[in-house]
Amino acid sequence: MSRKGQSITLSISERDKVELETLALEFGMKWGEKPNISRLVEAIARRQLLIGNNNDWSESRIRALNRAMGALIDIGQNEQAREIAKLLLERGELSVPMRTEIGDFLGKQPSAWRLQVDKYILRQQPFQISYEDAANRVFNFTVRHAVVTNHEKRQYLDCWCEETEGNLDIEELKHNWCLRLDRIQDAAVTTIDGEWRSHLAEIEVSMHLFNGLAFAYRAKPEDKLNEWMPEQQRVKHVLRRVSFTFWFIREVMQYAPDCVVVSPENVRSLVKQKILTLCDLYDIETR
Repeated sequence: MSRKGQSITLSISERDKVELETLALEFGMKWGEKPNISRLVEAIARRQLLIGNNNDWSESRIRALNRAMGALIDIGQNEQAREIAKLLLERGELSVPMRTEIGDFLGKQPSAWRLQVDKYILRQQPFQISYEDAANRVFNFTVRHAVVTNHEKRQYLDCWCEETEGNLDIEELKHNWCLRLDRIQDAAVTTIDGEWRSHLAEIEVSMHLFNGLAFAYRAKPEDKLNEWMPEQQRVKHVLRRVSFTFWFIREVMQYAPDCVVVSPENVRSLVKQKILTLCDLYDIETR
C-alpha cells in the first residue's frame, strides 16, 4: 500500500495558477501529460529548483543588455538578439514601455528575404536583390558588400552595388546605395558569383571644429585623425572616412558654424550649396 503525502491548500488566483502550471511544464513537473503544481513545490522544497530574486538587477545592467540587443539587431544577428530579449522579459525590473517594445520585437518574425540577406552578409556572399517600391518601381541591385546599420533611428542596408544609374552622390561614391529596410515589403534574393568587397566605397573628408564643439567632440570609429591644430589655437582637425555625403552633410549642418568642411572640394561645394539655399529661404543676402 502506497503512503500518501500530506496535502496543503494554496490560495492563489487563477492567473497565478496558470503561471505555476506553465513553470511546472517548463521544468518537466508533470502527472502524465498534465502539469503538476505539487511536484513543482516539492522540487523547490528539496532544492532541486532554486528560487532567486527577479528584481535585483541594476538599471545600468538592463540598459547595457538592451543596447546589446539593439546592436545585434542592427548587424542582422536576430537569433542572438531574440535570446537577450527573452532573458530581459523574464526580469521584473523592466519598465512597461521597454517590456512592450521587446515583446513587439519577439512577436515580429523577420521576413524570409531579410533572413537570407543577413545570412549572405555573415558569409560574405555576394547576392542580388530585387524588389518593388510603393510607386511600383522595380529595383535590381547586385551587391558585393553590405551592412545593416541605423541612420537617424531607422534601419538601412548600406551596400556597394555594381549598378550606379540614378545614384545622385558624388562620382567616387556612386556605387554605394542606402536602402531603407522598412520600405521593402518583399524581395527576391539570390546568390551570385564573384568576390565580396571588404568595405563600401569611401572618401576622406577633412573638417575643422571650433569653440565648444572642438572640446566636446568625441572620435568616431570612422575617424582617421582627431587632433588639435598647433598653428590654430582651439581648433580641432578631424579626418573622416565617408561613404554617403547625404548622411555626412546632415550631420555637419547641425553643428554649423562650429564645423567647417575643408576638403575635398566637391563635398565642400555640396555644403556651400546647402548654406546658400538656406540663405535664399531666409532672405539673407550673400556677398
